[in-house]
Amino acid sequence: MVWTGTWVAERLGVELIGDEALPALLGLALRRNPKRAHLLVSSVLGKHVPQRPSVVYGSGLDLGRRVRALLGDEEAARSVVLGYAETATALGHAVADGLGLAPYLHSTRRPVAGVARAGGFEESHSHATSHLLLPEDPKLLAGDGPLVLVDDEFSTGNTVLNTVRALHERYPRDRYVVVALVDMRSAADLGRLDAFAAEIGARVDLISGAAGTVRLPEGVLEKGQALVAEHERAYEPGAGSVPDPSTAPSVVRVALDWPEDLPDGGRHGFTPDHRDRLESALPTMADRITGALRAPAAGGLRAPASEAQPGTTAEEALRATAGGRADTPAPPPAGPRVLVLGFEELMYAPLRLGTALEDAGHDVRYSTTTRSPVLAVDDPGYAIRTRLVFPAHDDPADGPGERYAYNVAGAGFDAVVLVVDSTADTPALHGPDGLLAQLAAHIPRVVLAVVPSYTPTASPYVPYDATPEVTEATEAPERSSMLPEPLRGPAFSSYAPEEVGWLLQDLSDVELEAPTEEREEAIQSGGAHYAESLPVEYQPSDRYQELFHAALETSAARIARAVGAVTETVLAERERPGRRPVLVSLARAGTPVGVLMRRWAQARHGLDLPHYAVSIVRGRGIDANALRWLAAHHDPADVVFVDGWTGKGAITRELADAIKEFEAAEGVTGFDPEIAVLADPGSCVRTYGTREDFLIPSACLNSTVSGLISRTVLRADLVGPNDFHGGKFYRELAGADVSNAFLDAVAARFDEVGAGVDADVKELLAADRTPTWEGWAAVERISEEYGIHDVNLVKPGVGETTRVLLRRVPWKILAKRGADADLAHVRLLAEQRGVPVEEVDELPYSCVGLIHPQYTRGATGADGKAVVSQ
Repeated sequence: MVWTGTWVAERLGVELIGDEALPALLGLALRRNPKRAHLLVSSVLGKHVPQRPSVVYGSGLDLGRRVRALLGDEEAARSVVLGYAETATALGHAVADGLGLAPYLHSTRRPVAGVARAGGFEESHSHATSHLLLPEDPKLLAGDGPLVLVDDEFSTGNTVLNTVRALHERYPRDRYVVVALVDMRSAADLGRLDAFAAEIGARVDLISGAAGTVRLPEGVLEKGQALVAEHERAYEPGAGSVPDPSTAPSVVRVALDWPEDLPDGGRHGFTPDHRDRLESALPTMADRITGALRAPAAGGLRAPASEAQPGTTAEEALRATAGGRADTPAPPPAGPRVLVLGFEELMYAPLRLGTALEDAGHDVRYSTTTRSPVLAVDDPGYAIRTRLVFPAHDDPADGPGERYAYNVAGAGFDAVVLVVDSTADTPALHGPDGLLAQLAAHIPRVVLAVVPSYTPTASPYVPYDATPEVTEATEAPERSSMLPEPLRGPAFSSYAPEEVGWLLQDLSDVELEAPTEEREEAIQSGGAHYAESLPVEYQPSDRYQELFHAALETSAARIARAVGAVTETVLAERERPGRRPVLVSLARAGTPVGVLMRRWAQARHGLDLPHYAVSIVRGRGIDANALRWLAAHHDPADVVFVDGWTGKGAITRELADAIKEFEAAEGVTGFDPEIAVLADPGSCVRTYGTREDFLIPSACLNSTVSGLISRTVLRADLVGPNDFHGGKFYRELAGADVSNAFLDAVAARFDEVGAGVDADVKELLAADRTPTWEGWAAVERISEEYGIHDVNLVKPGVGETTRVLLRRVPWKILAKRGADADLAHVRLLAEQRGVPVEEVDELPYSCVGLIHPQYTRGATGADGKAVVSQ
């Protein structure tokens, strides 16, 4: 039989190296994802490849039995099993079932009203990274027994380390056991787990079904992206079928009679007693599904179809890796081929329904829908043959989007039993382009089974299109009123999702832009605050763009050195044993700097630092809801605020005042108001890369160098008391976006500046870095000397001067004599806007931008009066 990784291996040169069983357990596919080219596709997980439920369940049971043998019954009874959303929720359940004595919890990306968060963590390589832990019993994770962490694949170890770091801070324990179907670590990653265990002073064991690694050739990411672009539309047989919108899908709804108050899975915890109750109820629920499958339907069921899916050798591979102990039955009898299709995180309930149907004699396969975007190629040597695409139907917290079902279309199934929870039984599920319609277009019989969504604070649930008499005993959670998870690219911003999470609300569809002159007049007259509107985005001329690229070429190494210096300073002063800094950029100028600091920490130390962007508004303070979110997910003492540069230090003072006010109001302490910046020409902070006032090219542009995100917005009619501040994603400017080009150009210089950074940091750590605030004194002097009498209209430094020219109505530019190297773009902008540039001596900055004081349209001077024409 052809290995289902052949297609990718031949085209990209990817090699699967390790145990002989690996090719039967894993295939290869291409991700539709900018950060990793390949996807290891498991044939025994039951996510992307339909497989016999007994094989899927048996693989987890065997791993759980091995954990129990490792721990012994006494320690096993004190343990807790934690699985990862979304792919490993059922695997974690099965491991807990095999272990037999421990409660189970899985992470989730679905906030649930009324359930307090016991923690959260980030998944580095996922398209959707934030995980929540929402146990019903807050003591579930608070014990000191072993924690068993279950994932389908152990590759770099980053996800496990992120989890253990986050949990060990709150609930330290002496022992962890990592469980995975396959251990695919590279040679470089093999020692990280042991080193981390020594760092936190705990024992960490690893149990896997098979081991190996993936050898990736040079340039595989770029080649993979090119292949995806080439084949995205060419190989989609059956997957692109669009149901007839005039015809509703023929769906049989089955009442499962799910046991009252039995959790639908491990989102809030699942105990051995819960498992016993489920085991007792499974035969009856299987009988109900069997009745629905046999009920008369238009056209009836087809004759048994031929096997059309990859993964048929997985039983043999599982037996080989488990020493023949896998719970795999004899080949099923002939009959209609049935697919039990689960839904994203809801994997365990449909899996157990599938095993019950298999026990009853049905020919059953099992898989689930997913968020993961993967290329489909109709080739026997490729693991993802077809895909169905449909809209999300559970009102997800991170907004609408596409969802997928792989290897379902064209697979010869005679019937599908779709199992969803009641939260997902919505009009979107039943719509003309919804999942039910997509399934009905390819499979003769569609049966819908709805499991009541379990939550400790349930509210009555009425099934979509159901009659009142069938709704009495089913419940589901209310829509969450908790703060949403961070926005991430590519849905919001052009940065990769792991680079930054934006603690903002998306106002992309709101008209917020106003002409610069109108904004200036409204701001200075007191009629509006600058954060209540946005300037029209500046579109650079060809000449200006050339200046940007030239400046980036000449300053990339200088910026890289400053990035390294400030990051190493932060790590030296803020990293603690078992802890790591959490970077929080002040949007938006701080965001590229935060991304670069994160990249430096990763490249130099292998650290995956969490990174978020928050809004701070002069005169209004930092977003208090963002601080609440951060305090709920991280220790405030680990938070490091990041900005691009200092001017006169107004934001430094604004942040200090806002943190003090927040702590007094919320009773939350620990946030350090100190800001880490790339450049501190005003001598306003202690943590910086340099105090020179030089050109940072990210200051030259607006959104097109900041992930296509606008400056933040705070307006009462748009931002409520429980909302994050707002921001816009300018998708339409993608053609001019240089955000990632800027990051890549600087990061490419990290290696060459390493020695210089080491010297800089040694000097910085030994120096007296107490702020002198000389920049503030200079601004006050300039304000009086030029008759402005308002320090807010004096913007010192290259970055702030650039902002004046791009966003405000500039009056004049003060340029330090001899600073021409960093001011070419400033002079060009001034020329384009007709603003005079005045050469001055004894300026602590390279330049200073003066906003037009007392501005009204027609004003020309500091008194706001127009010059009378002669």
